[in-house]
Amino acid sequence: MKKTWWILALVLLLLSAAAFFIYTAAYYPAGEVGRRALMSDSVTVEETDFGWLFDGPSMDTALIFYPGAKVDEAAYAPLLHRLAERSMDVCLVKMPFHLAFFGENKAEALMARYDYANWYIGGHSLGGVMAVSYAANHDLRGIVLLASYPTKAVDEPLLLLYGTEDGVLNRERVAEASHYGSVETRVIEGGNHASFGDYGPQAGDRPAAISAREQQEQTLSAIAAWLDTNK
Repeated sequence: MKKTWWILALVLLLLSAAAFFIYTAAYYPAGEVGRRALMSDSVTVEETDFGWLFDGPSMDTALIFYPGAKVDEAAYAPLLHRLAERSMDVCLVKMPFHLAFFGENKAEALMARYDYANWYIGGHSLGGVMAVSYAANHDLRGIVLLASYPTKAVDEPLLLLYGTEDGVLNRERVAEASHYGSVETRVIEGGNHASFGDYGPQAGDRPAAISAREQQEQTLSAIAAWLDTNK
């Protein structure tokens, strides 16, 4: 009887492991725009063991960016490349299994490696949730959330951006965001969940009424304005 229970437990474990790997094997790949944005021009793009560093004109300020769940990290390169051109350098972090849940503390090694005076953290969707979770126990200058929300109280100021056509974001969580800290919310008219990156339509999302380029331009402008008051 005891042997039978061990066999059943092993079978359940193997089935769970198989289900997990099948689930994580299917993710949203980056599009051609995303791949092209990984090339250096006015910004030096360096692939590293943690992901990519977008090294622009800034000498003292950087953003650590956690990607959304099951999204190819390179999908965020168009937005982050332009952010490095205009506002601050960016560390785009690769996550185990494309899930930031398994890489919450990856920011720690980055902050130890690079000598920036002003560190910000942020992310898209689940990546933003985990960025806040990290910030709750560490000292940073601020948090940038794209189609995301805080679930832990933080001392750092938060910028929260989302689109009116977002069909994925939990709006009740967004409405509760001010309970967790000082939050500035910007709503992008016509924007959706997926257009912060370049990975195509996302399940459950609604079609955007503006282009991805326009959504990202509005995002960059909002971040720049917020940085001016949160340096």
